[in-house]
Amino acid sequence: MRHLTSLSACPALWRSLPCPSSELRLDFVLPGGQSFRWKESSPGLWTGVLHGRVWTLTQKDDRLWYAVYPNTEEEEGKSDKGTQKKATKRKLQKTNYGAINTEDIKQEEDDGWTNIPISIDSKDCKKDGEMLEDYFQLHLSLRELYRQWGESDANFQKVAREFSGIRILRQDPIECLFSFICTTNNHISRITGMIERVCSTLGRRLCRLDSVDYFSFPSLQALAADNTEAKLRNLGFGYRAKFVSESARTILHKHGPDWLESLRHVSYEEAKRALSALPGVGAKVADCVSLMALDKPEAVPVDTHVWQIANRDYLPQLGQGKKTLTDRLYREIGDYFRNLWGPYAGWAQGVLFCSDLKKFQSPDKSQKARTSRKNKLKQENSMS
Repeated sequence: MRHLTSLSACPALWRSLPCPSSELRLDFVLPGGQSFRWKESSPGLWTGVLHGRVWTLTQKDDRLWYAVYPNTEEEEGKSDKGTQKKATKRKLQKTNYGAINTEDIKQEEDDGWTNIPISIDSKDCKKDGEMLEDYFQLHLSLRELYRQWGESDANFQKVAREFSGIRILRQDPIECLFSFICTTNNHISRITGMIERVCSTLGRRLCRLDSVDYFSFPSLQALAADNTEAKLRNLGFGYRAKFVSESARTILHKHGPDWLESLRHVSYEEAKRALSALPGVGAKVADCVSLMALDKPEAVPVDTHVWQIANRDYLPQLGQGKKTLTDRLYREIGDYFRNLWGPYAGWAQGVLFCSDLKKFQSPDKSQKARTSRKNKLKQENSMS
């Protein structure tokens, strides 16, 4: 069993990328409902699974610091080179926005920790840095995007003062799809527990840190197995168990294992239609996957939070008297935000979504929001 590392205790095990907090805030992005694999293992340190390995991330001095732990199979004698070949290769997407000024990956001097078997080969370090750049899409200048959204939207400009550094992750399409199938009528903490259970049951054990085992996300084949639905029901997935197993089988038998990845190369509309044909995938789940895994930044997922934001701050007349989010209303809200924010509307939506989560609101702000809702209800009752 190995132990979680910290930057101060084991500096030789860490590498870093240039990344100011205005471009990335781990404390907003990782627990903000995009991915469900990251936990704050200690204050400011986030540990999770990415590309079949366990990482710890932190931020300091305008840099994104990371440590990567060896998998169990590496400790048993398998080469780092063989493990690296298993990692999914990613290519950064070209954009018209200015790129962050990236420097070479910073190499720390060894200070006596060479007996700890974490790879510090320069080629491996470069690959790890590229994986993080791709995962956080650091080639996009968030400062430029925030500026553009603020110029067209005074409300966004106000929210952005407290919620900087929120960007969209570029996730593995399989993990993203099946994670978001589990989000239907659910909340972040419960979804996180469900994903942990399915990974520990159907995934591959990667390593143990401080008595905690970490597992890979299950393969399509594991999710499509005949007994998967029963296993998922026993894990508390309820009706979602059938959607997970049926969608996995549909992808494997009808489309092939690389089909989800191929949707990165089609239009947003085509990708959304294809995803929506899968069992358990509605408009919101399709938009989440399109935005967070398939390179469709114009996708605007509309859930309860976004509907409330639209109704409260942008389109009070649109949902007047309506208690359910209809398909027509969903489209109108998405189209409105695409017209307002432009081609990266889904990214701007992500900022407002985070700002509406209770976990990120200060006590004063939460109290003001509750008071505002009470006053609104009183006003509506007096008018009726």
